[in-house]
Amino acid sequence: MTQTLRTPPQTAAAHHRHPFTRDPARWEKQSTRALRTGHVRDSTCSAACQPVLVHERTAWGWLAWTVPADGTLPEVPHQIGVLTPSATCTQRLAPRWLTRRSAQHIALDTVAGSLRFSAVAVALITLIAGLFAMRHGVPIDVALPTMLLAPLLAEHLPGRLDARAAEHVRKVEGVNACRYLQRLATLHTSLVQAAAGSDRYELRRSAEVGHNLLWDAAGLLQTQDTRSASEGLITRERLMLQLADQIIERAAREDAAADADQTREPGRPLGPYPPGFRPMTPGPTPSTSPLKGTDLMTQPQPESSHAVAAPDVYLLFAHEPYYPGPGTQEINTTVVAADSLRHPQVRQPDGVRIHDLLIQGRHPGEIIPLATLTHELNGGADWPKVGDWEGATTDLVQLVHAGRCDALSLGLPDLARALLCTGPHGQVRAYDAAADDFVIYGSAERAVVLDEVGMFLTGVAAERPFWPGDSLLPSLGRRA
Repeated sequence: MTQTLRTPPQTAAAHHRHPFTRDPARWEKQSTRALRTGHVRDSTCSAACQPVLVHERTAWGWLAWTVPADGTLPEVPHQIGVLTPSATCTQRLAPRWLTRRSAQHIALDTVAGSLRFSAVAVALITLIAGLFAMRHGVPIDVALPTMLLAPLLAEHLPGRLDARAAEHVRKVEGVNACRYLQRLATLHTSLVQAAAGSDRYELRRSAEVGHNLLWDAAGLLQTQDTRSASEGLITRERLMLQLADQIIERAAREDAAADADQTREPGRPLGPYPPGFRPMTPGPTPSTSPLKGTDLMTQPQPESSHAVAAPDVYLLFAHEPYYPGPGTQEINTTVVAADSLRHPQVRQPDGVRIHDLLIQGRHPGEIIPLATLTHELNGGADWPKVGDWEGATTDLVQLVHAGRCDALSLGLPDLARALLCTGPHGQVRAYDAAADDFVIYGSAERAVVLDEVGMFLTGVAAERPFWPGDSLLPSLGRRA
């Protein structure tokens, strides 16, 4: 099977997609120091092994990144800390204190535990200073308490300060929780940058509201997992998206006004493009058939800033084969209504995000294979930014088993299933024993399979519309 063609990646790096996206040299410096001074976590480490962390401080908190042993860039932070909104000057020191370099400890062989290296150093210094002071006439009842208290303070005071600083910060750990909060942090950073250096109240207020939403989401993720807290998380993400939309639309209007001013004022530099011109990538005309699963990334978009969401879109995905009952045909592919992704028993908020991406720019009644969505997401490289598709589809299969939504269960032949598991431009090579040669099947054969599934689905849906399930979660409202 040939590899699926990938859409070209965006030239602008997203905030916090990788460590120090605006200053890659800083990551190289920090990771090199970590490699030199600490132990890098790899496959040989146990669960108790503490990873080396590189902290990226921000205006609202920090992101702590691990240093992979293979030298690649991490994509999901190990920990995210959010500073309380409207923090005082003293409280703003909390992230800097909590993200300081880890204290070195000296293990004790005789008793369980360890001592801080700084406490041992302070003890030696105060011992020498105390003896020197007593030789020069300082009373022993003054020198001795000082010699005892100084190392105790050096050992226990940092822990007390850690606890005090942690009262003003909410820390989140875990892959799913950090991945979700990372998306919110990306949106909030765009608000902060828009408000930086601006005297407009609405921009500064948007940044303040975004910080409050980030703080609330961190609080939910501290006490609950992403699934149990999905409704609250989706509500906050929708508000954050609306704030980001307002900033983007305002920037677009200002750019348009600036371009108009450039056309009216001769002699000003016009920049790399003429006024009013924006580079666009031409795409092929979409097929007239609503069942082709066309590529959203290449088909022409409406003139509005967001693609129109189409109703009655279906998701097709392959899964591990199973048999509904004795003597029944193998089921290896399932078609469900896109709205079933918003079911509360599907992994959330991943399912809602996949749903919003799935329905954008589609035709009513269109069947979208999961492989098409993977193709649109930079060949699958951008799936982590959207959600866990494996967990979501696994939950969908369980939902179908439990009868909590309608589905079209199919037992497709190996060739047809392989074609639907490739992207719109992928190819499948099959060996023809009679001709003793390989036959290549591509997008034309894939479209035929989708048309056959579509005709069968149309007949089923004509009798009764697909039921996506009950108590569906709200949509985020736009593609992230």
